[in-house]
Amino acid sequence: MGDYMSEDGNSPEGGIENFLNSGDRSLEVLFGSQSGNAEGLASKIAKIAKSYGLQGSVHDMDGFDFNSLSSKKRVIIVCSTWGEGEQPDNAEELWKFANSSAANRLEGTHFAVCALGDTSYELFCESGKEWDGLLEKLGATRIVERIDCDVDYDAPASEWTLKALPALAAVDSTGLFFEEMVEDIVQFASGSTVGAGGEDGFTVPVIEAEPIQVEISIFRFDPSDNTSGRDSWACSIPGHLSVLEALRAIKETHDGTLSFRDGNDDDPTTAISVNGRLIMPGRVRIDSVVTTREESMRLRIDPIPGSEVIRDLIVDHWDLERKRESSKPWMVAATREGIQTPQGVFGSMSQSTALRIHSLADYDSGPLLHSSSDAVPYANGFLGPAVLASTWARRNDPRTAPEKVVELDAILGSTNGIKAETDLAPIFRRDGYSKSVSEGLLEARTSAIENDSFNGKLGKHVWWYCWTVKSSGKVNDTVLYRQVLGPIGLLGNLFSGVTARMFLGFTRTGGNVLNSLQGMVAPPAGIGKMPRQLNSSVANHHEVIAIYNELDGRF
Repeated sequence: MGDYMSEDGNSPEGGIENFLNSGDRSLEVLFGSQSGNAEGLASKIAKIAKSYGLQGSVHDMDGFDFNSLSSKKRVIIVCSTWGEGEQPDNAEELWKFANSSAANRLEGTHFAVCALGDTSYELFCESGKEWDGLLEKLGATRIVERIDCDVDYDAPASEWTLKALPALAAVDSTGLFFEEMVEDIVQFASGSTVGAGGEDGFTVPVIEAEPIQVEISIFRFDPSDNTSGRDSWACSIPGHLSVLEALRAIKETHDGTLSFRDGNDDDPTTAISVNGRLIMPGRVRIDSVVTTREESMRLRIDPIPGSEVIRDLIVDHWDLERKRESSKPWMVAATREGIQTPQGVFGSMSQSTALRIHSLADYDSGPLLHSSSDAVPYANGFLGPAVLASTWARRNDPRTAPEKVVELDAILGSTNGIKAETDLAPIFRRDGYSKSVSEGLLEARTSAIENDSFNGKLGKHVWWYCWTVKSSGKVNDTVLYRQVLGPIGLLGNLFSGVTARMFLGFTRTGGNVLNSLQGMVAPPAGIGKMPRQLNSSVANHHEVIAIYNELDGRF
């Protein structure tokens, strides 16, 4: 390694080690995350940065002071894309400010962007692309090319991280980039790391982390007097401790009355909510979930939603078990061909079939998956995604007897079955189970609607939504509202005051009142987002028709 002697003032003085320990070595890692993936990745990057002589700080975009970046020399953006190319919820406000006239210029700032997305969407990694372009527009210098990661992001993100960090480490405290030092920094860092570790393929710099100052706020509930609130402690805790270990430490040193389910790291009943993420606390490190706001690291710990709280973080799982029991979760097998054994007929199954059955119910924690549903807290009878995922797996098991398949279809299609799930997106975004679980639930709902011949409000909504889009290229709320509710439903809305409230809401937006009144008469429609009474077709809507004809000929 060279000594990088400063003869002309354009090279740093001293050796590589001196360079990596001199001046401002801060690295700001900002994350925009909808489901927690970008947040987790940002934390990993910040930890690895230590091996390159950088002091990584992770920042939630929500509430972050964008103009503070003008004084920073090194910035990494890790941002996921939400919906159809939209910024994640926690990044929206920062994105708006960064695009405003109040945003500072960023000359002297070096940056790198890691974008997370899904290639099944048209605007793949759009949010990350937008941040990459905006920072350059504001005068910042791109240190390495942006990477656009698909849903399986671990390996490419790891490779990109190991390129971005040494490049950023070669930026000194004045903002000068010494490209000739990058390779030596890589070699220096390789001597301080501990091989490849973890299933995600990241190189883990250290097993133990330095203590961090964190404010831990925990939900408290006392059943004796039915009171609830929050207790907060300012703690110095090693970042590598799991959340479960942190709870044990608080119970031992601060409050012996703190109640939570304890067990091994894989105990599914220990599931809790940390900073809005549903996790198994024995598996998750403190420094991977902590958020930074106003220069303070915080953990907000709550019981999982959708279950009755017994005390503090302990919830009653009996309701879930009762619903599991009602689904009759035992195998009723058909007669099979195979070898006769004392245990019964030993048959065979293809590997692909076996893998599919397993993947449909591949979740680590029933309570965690159950609480992921937006419908569970509000629909007491709803079986929930954990029960329904297992039911759908049994329904697709080729060993299941035909009469049992009929019974399982009835459970899935019942009032409290899969059609009661309002939105599968939150389940899809949660950690702790495979993508196949949410995909299986979508298959189950599609099957239930088809088996029910599109009856009921949900089925009618699907049918008429597709019909209106195919007919004109856009949603016709006039038709949709009328056909789904029917005459009785419309009359009920009129007397319940719903129609009046919708009308008042519409008038406040300054819409066409006359058009709205027409919608209440011929044909009735939802006031507030009232289209023209006769929808005109969008340009090239024949392409929409072709898509429907190709994918589904029912409409």
